[in-house]
Amino acid sequence: MESKFAHIIVFFLLATSFETLLARKESDGPEVIELQKEFECNGKQRWPELIGVPTKLAKGIIEKENSLITNVQILLNGSPVTMDYRCNRVRLFDNILGDVVQIPRVA
Repeated sequence: MESKFAHIIVFFLLATSFETLLARKESDGPEVIELQKEFECNGKQRWPELIGVPTKLAKGIIEKENSLITNVQILLNGSPVTMDYRCNRVRLFDNILGDVVQIPRVA
């Protein structure tokens, strides 16, 4: 039991030391907005209903609902990621219990 508690504490310490990467907003300027327009993808783009769902189940749901998604990555929340945008990729951020903790979206 103590070991599991220690893992939880370490996870929270690590998770708070990483800054979450957020999508660009209009305040970032017109250049960024134009760049985003180039990456208009087909099919469903976001899955807010998957918050709290086990990541393996969420992965199957995403692949079923958008057949263009060929790369579903499961990452620990707070993990560093690249900033490139791909219409075939969704990142699932999970906690140590294996549940989705951020809205999955094409990224």
